[in-house]
Amino acid sequence: MSILSAYVGVILIWATTPLAIKWSGEHQGFLFGISVRMALAAVICLLMMAVLQRPLPWRGQVWRAYVAVSIGIFGAMSCVYWSAQFIPSGLISVVFGLSPLFTAVIARVWLHEASLSPFKLLGMGLGVLGLSVIFVHDLQLGGQAWKGLLGVLLATFLHSLSGVAVKRCGPQVTPLALTTGGLLVSLPLFGLTWWATGQAFPTAPPLYSLLSIVYLAVFGSVLGFMLYFYLLHHLAVTKVALITLVTPICALLLGQLLNGETIMPAVWLGTALVLTGLAVHQWSEALYFWIARRWAWSPE
Repeated sequence: MSILSAYVGVILIWATTPLAIKWSGEHQGFLFGISVRMALAAVICLLMMAVLQRPLPWRGQVWRAYVAVSIGIFGAMSCVYWSAQFIPSGLISVVFGLSPLFTAVIARVWLHEASLSPFKLLGMGLGVLGLSVIFVHDLQLGGQAWKGLLGVLLATFLHSLSGVAVKRCGPQVTPLALTTGGLLVSLPLFGLTWWATGQAFPTAPPLYSLLSIVYLAVFGSVLGFMLYFYLLHHLAVTKVALITLVTPICALLLGQLLNGETIMPAVWLGTALVLTGLAVHQWSEALYFWIARRWAWSPE
């Protein structure tokens, strides 16, 4: 598989995931949607490994990589599903768009991938400003949207931490094995959370919720995670995180088109600031040096 195909695939999956999460948790509680999704995804992964006759590695330090994956699967996804109760699906993707900024800081500490230059700090500042605009807008409207925003912000940090931790572990295992191992580590945690909260098992969940869970299990978990870890293996973690530069706009439009979500001007303004900050963070420094070289090479 080409890196470009995997990159486009992850963009499409991540753009549709927030809306599917929103639908999968309606009428029966968010724990049902996420737990069934991950259990189904684990079964699919185990079946794929059996068909391919590839045993799941457990020797050496590979278990550390599975724990690192579970930070994203259990930690980040639990926060996202909980937050989806309070905010529109498109806004989940917007806040998740800040993951390159979190990733850059964490990768700098752990992987020494890039320095935090003035341009990168400027990009981070614009991203934080955009998020602040969205926060202030939702606080003025009242309600519980601020809970959802804080929850997704925590999910974004955990997702970034998971990606950098997987990169740091550097396990010599396939993306399918990473996904399977991470799911198997996460499943008991979901079970314990369900038991601790005492959430009841739904009796008659709507069909669209069940279809959303199946979609999320097959594409969002199995295929999405495999493509994501494939990209992590071949690209710098900060470049993989740039996928979130594209998905927020797609997710906002899908939520508006398919779920009737109203996107206020302040949210669009905040989104524009977040995406501008991400663009500045990634490309402005390269553009500056490109222009400087062109000027240096031009004839007097």
